[in-house]
Amino acid sequence: MILPKKKLGFGTMRLPLLDANDGGSIDMERTKEMVDAFLEKGFTYFDTAWMYCGEKSECAVKEALVERHPRESFTLATKLPAYMLKKEEDRDWLFNQQLEKTGAGFFDYYLIHDVNSHSIQTFEGLKCFDWLVEKKQQGLVKNIGFSFHDGPELLEKVLTDHPEMEFVQLQINYLDWDSLGVQSRACYEVAVKHGKQIMVMEPVKGGALANVPQEVEQMFKTYDSRMSTASWAIRFAAGLENVCMVLSGMSDMQQMQDNMSYMADFIPLTGEEVDMVHRAADIINETIAIPCTGCAYCIVDCPKNIAIPKYFSLYNADIQEGKTGGWTSQQGYYGSLNAVFGKASDCIKCGKCEKMCPQHLPIRKYLEDVAERFE
Repeated sequence: MILPKKKLGFGTMRLPLLDANDGGSIDMERTKEMVDAFLEKGFTYFDTAWMYCGEKSECAVKEALVERHPRESFTLATKLPAYMLKKEEDRDWLFNQQLEKTGAGFFDYYLIHDVNSHSIQTFEGLKCFDWLVEKKQQGLVKNIGFSFHDGPELLEKVLTDHPEMEFVQLQINYLDWDSLGVQSRACYEVAVKHGKQIMVMEPVKGGALANVPQEVEQMFKTYDSRMSTASWAIRFAAGLENVCMVLSGMSDMQQMQDNMSYMADFIPLTGEEVDMVHRAADIINETIAIPCTGCAYCIVDCPKNIAIPKYFSLYNADIQEGKTGGWTSQQGYYGSLNAVFGKASDCIKCGKCEKMCPQHLPIRKYLEDVAERFE
């Protein structure tokens, strides 16, 4: 696998907009300025996908990047979405459309997009992994991999079944590191065990780790006043073994300049700094809406096989992310878990879970909250 030169990638899912309520209203002039600044500082990795920015991100990449800079000056990644696939012929149709939309000629990195317990059935049924190998053999793709939103058990199976995949893109940040829902650490460890290079998405958790509780912000500033709050999250992810790229969905020049300031000559966190980041996670978790410890006693006799601790973890993470509408990664994980476990709304109010809970939580009420937020 050809490794990127620098570890910061420009994620084009959150490009600057002309209308904040219209995800497709990309501000092309500001986007061009950001692309130019990114390349000028020696960064080369750009990540896009079919559905980003109202399905207009790939076209924006063509206008802002491909048509304005030599092809050898950058590397480009895009992805194959499951929701657009109905038959095998759709794979080539989508790929050719992406070549046209981006104008790139070939893709340096191509990913099977969002592998989870639902989408894997589509990808396996339509032989998408074999198809991607063929694209590499044809020279249309240089490096092949997949992005992943599910648990370590499925990741273990996919990497075992498809050792030909060269890299995996995972959601990793210090808040999700020990999350029961996202399981960043467990998934990361599976990827490392299989010797795969790792691309990191959501290192700042959709901006949530740039807007932390005051106590955490003060702790970071006291330690090093020069570093932004977001920098601790990105450097945590970038310093992990086998991580070759950390994607940041930058939507303005200020974010980009900040990220580039410490990633141009990246220095990993020290052991003391890693400990501090984990303390920050503990502090943030103290503000969680549902104080579940994840002991899982509650699920032993659940007649509906509801993944209670996992759902509570995702609910807390979604609350912490602070969004009041629109899709979040927690919703994606919730949908994936529904393929294996009962939904929160499947609860029949039998109360067996509450009898088992050592924290004496009102689990039935909390499940109603989870269902209202995610369903």
